[in-house]
Amino acid sequence: MAEILETIMLVCFGLSWPINLVKNIRAKTAASTSLKFLILITVGYVAGIAAKFAAHRINYVLAVYFINLIFVAVNIIVYFINKSRDKKAEAEEINE
Repeated sequence: MAEILETIMLVCFGLSWPINLVKNIRAKTAASTSLKFLILITVGYVAGIAAKFAAHRINYVLAVYFINLIFVAVNIIVYFINKSRDKKAEAEEINE
């Protein structure tokens, strides 16, 4: 039962990552994204994955952790792409 509840929590929380990813891709700016927050979430997912391995509880819940971690990692990649766009746009404004 605990694993089912943990999965529900991870799925509910994890549904926000694809939505956030689409928003960040469309925004084309890193202005509203917090890298510190994304890193903190990444550390949390890595800790959850490590806990599963440490407790020898390798099951379907682990897959949900990995799926969420992948979405956060892609959000981090998009953050750096958008940050680069922001710097380029800022440089163009200065040169005008």
